Amino acid sequence: MALRLDRRKAAKALLAAGCCAAAAEPLRADLVKSQAAIKVDIAPRYELSPHLFMQFMEPLGVTDGSVEAAWDHRRQAWREDVVDVTRQLAPGMMRWGGIFTDFYRWREGVGPRDQRVPMLNLMWGGVETNQVGTAEFHDFCQQVGADPLMCVNFQGDGREQYRRANGRERWGDVREAADWVAYCNDPHNEERRRDGYEQPLTIRHWQLGNETSYDRAGFDRETAIAKTVEFAKAMRAVDPEIRIIAWGDSGWGPAMHDRAGELVDMLAFHHMFNPDRPDEPVLAGERYRRDPAATWDCLMDAWQHNDRKIREVRASLDGRAAPLAMTECHFAIPGRDRCDVLSTWAAGVSYGRILNNHQRHGDVLKIATAADFCGTRWQVNAVMIPVPQGRAYLMPVARVMQLYRAHLGERAVDVAAAGDLDVVGSRTGDTVFLHVVNTSRTAAVPAELELSTGKVKCARRFSIVEQPEVEVSQLNDNAVMQVAEVELPADKAWEFPAASVSAVEVEIAV
Repeated sequence: MALRLDRRKAAKALLAAGCCAAAAEPLRADLVKSQAAIKVDIAPRYELSPHLFMQFMEPLGVTDGSVEAAWDHRRQAWREDVVDVTRQLAPGMMRWGGIFTDFYRWREGVGPRDQRVPMLNLMWGGVETNQVGTAEFHDFCQQVGADPLMCVNFQGDGREQYRRANGRERWGDVREAADWVAYCNDPHNEERRRDGYEQPLTIRHWQLGNETSYDRAGFDRETAIAKTVEFAKAMRAVDPEIRIIAWGDSGWGPAMHDRAGELVDMLAFHHMFNPDRPDEPVLAGERYRRDPAATWDCLMDAWQHNDRKIREVRASLDGRAAPLAMTECHFAIPGRDRCDVLSTWAAGVSYGRILNNHQRHGDVLKIATAADFCGTRWQVNAVMIPVPQGRAYLMPVARVMQLYRAHLGERAVDVAAAGDLDVVGSRTGDTVFLHVVNTSRTAAVPAELELSTGKVKCARRFSIVEQPEVEVSQLNDNAVMQVAEVELPADKAWEFPAASVSAVEVEIAV
């Protein structure tokens, strides 16, 4: 008989037994595959960054309501439902910027609201009110417990198309970047204090520009490196404690590290990719509804694109010890702005594999994401904001992020798993955390845990178990893709239901 416990019941059971009691595992599917082994070397390895589940906030103009939809203009405050759902998501970091940074002038978004200057969104279309600016973004991060990351207008990354609009200069220079650091971090900054903020806003992470190498119309490598040195020196002169992220993709990493490495802390790259199969597309149209098996197979392979990109950037550094920041990463499927296929649990399981891959590269990958943050229709939102009514809810990718982030150790451990299970591990003290994706769409997979030393005292599994074709929306967000907690036997095999993503906490006796 299946035993499923909510948190309150689980706590009572633990108190009664002193540790996790053995319990039969629930089977979700008719099929059960042959037993696999999960082999864990419990020796702690590299430290895992708390910023591997970053969220990315960029005003997206007419493309998506985004920031404007998350802000309650009547109350002059963030929408309470957006704040509440983001607290549940608990991102370690929030990033402000994107290509929007190339024409964003930060002073237009500070000071009295009736004096803030609206701006044209030169990339995404429409007009931004600038009612959300530096202080408001910092306030949001404070409310949800995330570290803020600001993207600096890096002289427009050299892109002439963003240089002027309506007769006004849109590129930001070195002085403007240094002034922004001072506005946020200098305890005595008069400009911030005139705006009503006596205490520093304290923003430690700053990224220079956005995707500098991806556009031939922008800076070339040599110019970008020279500008990086110039900007970093000026910003560090204001606050030596900030952490600066420079651009390092397209083969720029080695030269950037060699010539600017003493001034920057991390090298950035992005990865937006279409996981569909070019020879026989299944995701771009409506075929994903008619052929769930093909959709599943395609999405289960998506992590390989992600892995190739990270390995490419790592290899380009040729052994240089440069921490990496993947400050944008998500699917980019043509025609998917309705968020249909990416609302399915199959996409959630796919992202589970991608997040596992990020952890495997956690020795050098210190900032990472797998989605943009919030909006009304954008294909890669983590949080969806129904308009004009309704409450914000988490998309499948965000539900997996939430699950993993809530059950994550401080340091990675080596894990080997066979068959249909994709598993990574971490450890804090005497607790081992496993993130387990069952890549089989139709069959549960039993697995026996093998520790390099010690034994299992007790274990609990937190799982999202859902049919892959199920789609989340504001109509069912509290009924589907919910986390179920189950006690696991200490001395028997565990079963992972078909198409499930799980976090397992294992208390060990060494």
